[in-house]
Amino acid sequence: MAKIEVELPAMGEGIIEATITRWLADINVTVEEDDPIVEIATDKVDSEIPAPVSGVLIKQFFSEGEIPKVGEIIAVIDDGKEEQEETVKTKDEQPTANVEVNKPEKQTFHKPVSLNQSFPEEKHPISPFIRQFARARGVSVKELKEIQGVQAKGQLTKNDIYEYIKAGRPYRDLKTTTQVGTDTPKYPSEDYQPREGEELLVLDRTRSLIAEHMVRSVQIAPHVTSFVEADITALVNWRNNAKQNFKEKEGVNLTYTPILVEAVIQALKEFPRINASLLQNNKLILKKYIHIGIATALPDNNLIVPVVKHADRLSLSKLALAISDLTSRARTGELKPSEITGGTFTITNLGMTGNISGTPIINQPESAILAVGAIKKKPGVVNNNGTLSIGIRDILTLSLSYDHRIVDGALGGAFLSRIGELLENYSPPKSY
Repeated sequence: MAKIEVELPAMGEGIIEATITRWLADINVTVEEDDPIVEIATDKVDSEIPAPVSGVLIKQFFSEGEIPKVGEIIAVIDDGKEEQEETVKTKDEQPTANVEVNKPEKQTFHKPVSLNQSFPEEKHPISPFIRQFARARGVSVKELKEIQGVQAKGQLTKNDIYEYIKAGRPYRDLKTTTQVGTDTPKYPSEDYQPREGEELLVLDRTRSLIAEHMVRSVQIAPHVTSFVEADITALVNWRNNAKQNFKEKEGVNLTYTPILVEAVIQALKEFPRINASLLQNNKLILKKYIHIGIATALPDNNLIVPVVKHADRLSLSKLALAISDLTSRARTGELKPSEITGGTFTITNLGMTGNISGTPIINQPESAILAVGAIKKKPGVVNNNGTLSIGIRDILTLSLSYDHRIVDGALGGAFLSRIGELLENYSPPKSY
């Protein structure tokens, strides 16, 4: 019978491994082609891997909680078809070994150890999910390794963390400080009991990841935020006149977002240092490609940032279609991991909830993020061929948070002002 190997697929820039969170199909169960057989989690997103063929799932090489790397075989499906020679590999297969699909027992991989022994991470991998789950609850990596060493049972689970916290965190180092050298924040105790009028909620995985990402960003990058106001009355009038025809022709609403993206793209081309990332060795990656992230609010009050890849290659209509597709699938949980990674600059729309401006947190490892406020009608000065008058204008407030390690105020301010100028003097395309 033909045995089809299922590999952990590539899931986007920077993702090299994933955690097996749940097998959706058991061994010896028949699956159909494209049926999801396993749930996986990265530090970016949860996803499912479908069966490449119809058949019987005969092997699972990784247990729930274990961490395969991209390209490793995680399962085998027997499609019932005859073949001349069966060559099913395992993750530990040697070139001269016989065909073998049995994975070594976990006991041969994880041995009991003492508390004083060090725990090399490559021998006792702790999943990114568990690291972030623990970090959100104040449990350090050192504590995780101590827990794993005592239990000597392989991969840690959420229940292990809960039990450790209930036990009073016996391996906690009270002198531990954060990476920026300040004392660890004082949180209420983990066994906090709600008082009258209070409700205790456990953050879901997405919110825990957001929390960790936001804290890490402000610890890594010194944030500075600049503000400008743009008189976009002409742009508003053009859009109001064009949106019906645009919808009929392109099949998608003409929002301000693709227009903003166009302005950001032009400004990034003029100020390439903004389209960059700083490495730990004080080297700067100047990115020649432009991938724009669009911060998107989800129905569960969480947030995700789908990325429009090579946005600078797209027309206004193609941008509108791409943004509409990505944000719609973001809200229904249908994004692929590759669609939320690799961004070089992010835009967040505060105006959706009526806010005028804000100070957004940089989406690491990018160097800046643009927040767009609500358009407000305000009295403003109108210059009509040298004649000044007061009129009601459509005013948009833009705020740019940037990494002060690599972007000074002059550069950040000039970049933001240029975006404002492009919007104020918007030149509509001859064709969409």
